[in-house]
Amino acid sequence: MSRSRTPRSLDGVTVLVTRPAERNAKMVTLLDQRGARAIAAPTIGIRRSRSAALTRALRELADGAFTWVVLTSPATVAMLDERVGSARDLRAAVAAIGDGTAEAFRRWARRVVDLRAATFTTTGLARAFPRGEGRVLCARADIAPEGLERALAAKGWTPTRVDAYRTVFPTKLPKLAREALEAGEVDVVTFTSASTVRGYAGAVGTVRGSPKVVCIGPVTAKEARAHGLRVHAVADPHTTEGLIAAIERVIRGRRPRG
Repeated sequence: MSRSRTPRSLDGVTVLVTRPAERNAKMVTLLDQRGARAIAAPTIGIRRSRSAALTRALRELADGAFTWVVLTSPATVAMLDERVGSARDLRAAVAAIGDGTAEAFRRWARRVVDLRAATFTTTGLARAFPRGEGRVLCARADIAPEGLERALAAKGWTPTRVDAYRTVFPTKLPKLAREALEAGEVDVVTFTSASTVRGYAGAVGTVRGSPKVVCIGPVTAKEARAHGLRVHAVADPHTTEGLIAAIERVIRGRRPRG
């Protein structure tokens, strides 16, 4: 007698993963473990920044000129790993947005961050930041909005904004993703940042069916709605695991494709 396989939570569900290629492995693995078909369709790419402003800021960081350094994504930690070399040269307190960024910093620096927001957004981090004086290095994506710097300045700090990396957008999605969307095979499209939404909007072609839209946080969801997308769920907490749970909530009660 053959033993029947226990159904998994996302059996038969096809999920489009728009996260950058170098950061999608964990999400693809979690989806696979739950039986989903994960299609990698990066809608943004991350490129190195070689600006004189970044070089100068990192030199000042090593000299102890900054009281704090703010890390807003694992990509900023990767930049420090490449450009700073040793965490011993990081002579500043560290604030991070999100568990992923904090964990990436812990692996590189062998120390935990000094401040992490309760909600994984720049607004949450600004709210958690103490009042004080001194310089704060904000090494961020080139397209990140300026709200964080204004909020820190309102608390007495002197923020210095530099581009930690550049964001590039594809002109079209990968072939497998295009074919799945055109065939109406995609059940869920996931977004992990406002920029992944913008990249998708600029690269997507024909979409058949009505894929559910699941976002990692409120800022991403706001961007999705601004591009005319109906948001079906927002992760809580705003983590990869929270995003997977949000997908499961959206799919629950539906009969997935066989």
